[in-house]
Amino acid sequence: MPRGQRRTIDEKIAAKQEVIEALMTRVESEQRELDELYQEKKYKELEAVNDLIEETGLSVEEVSGILQQYLDSRGEAAS
Repeated sequence: MPRGQRRTIDEKIAAKQEVIEALMTRVESEQRELDELYQEKKYKELEAVNDLIEETGLSVEEVSGILQQYLDSRGEAAS
């Protein structure tokens, strides 16, 4: 039973290139969406930290100093 006309190697190469280009476009689109999700997550985390700072009534400088003290003491404990 005849199977139809066979594609040439050049046609096969062109078809594969099209598939790869379509996949690359899809990957780029998905990467953009993933980056947006990471940004959204980061924003929500920063928003939660900001809310906590406001609830405590501390200034950003005070919180920064407290965190620095914590990191310093943690570094000394690890040494």
